[in-house]
Amino acid sequence: MRNVICGLNISIDGCYDHTKMSGGEEILQFFADLLSGADQVVTGRKMHELMVPFWPEVARTQSGTPAANAFANTISAIDTIVISRTMEQAEGGPRIIRGGLEDEVRNLKQQPGKKISIGGMTVRSQLMAAGLIDELYVVVHPVITGTGPRLFDDISLDDTIKMELVETKVFGNGCVVLCYVRR
Repeated sequence: MRNVICGLNISIDGCYDHTKMSGGEEILQFFADLLSGADQVVTGRKMHELMVPFWPEVARTQSGTPAANAFANTISAIDTIVISRTMEQAEGGPRIIRGGLEDEVRNLKQQPGKKISIGGMTVRSQLMAAGLIDELYVVVHPVITGTGPRLFDDISLDDTIKMELVETKVFGNGCVVLCYVRR
């Protein structure tokens, strides 16, 4: 069975607004390495629109730093599914699904392949509440934002989800990665 992985950036106070933090080369390389173990991305519309066309263009032109190019190459090569009720078509040609996210991910987990990466806070919250995230990679940035959307603000759980810390990594820029697996 394939694992569903979720990697995300947050501030010390739990904000996930990417405009309020920057991890630089080390974090880009970390995510490139993490995604190299995946062959499927399931993401929401907003996250897709943040990523495309920027990263495919960097992959095409190799116009970034070495870590940005590595991330761009990795993310651009992965098959993508976008969950959206409003998109008719998405740039880059991913498959669009209108609903049934949990069933789609359960089905993907049964298929052969590498890991499945998920993106977008609504997608993350829905799949976390459904117990479908197997590995969680939280990159804590050394900033306190004081404002902005908070991690899992919109999650509603029937029961506590138990996770086990299996690895930590501290980067030179002060970011800390906490790697959890579902117990």
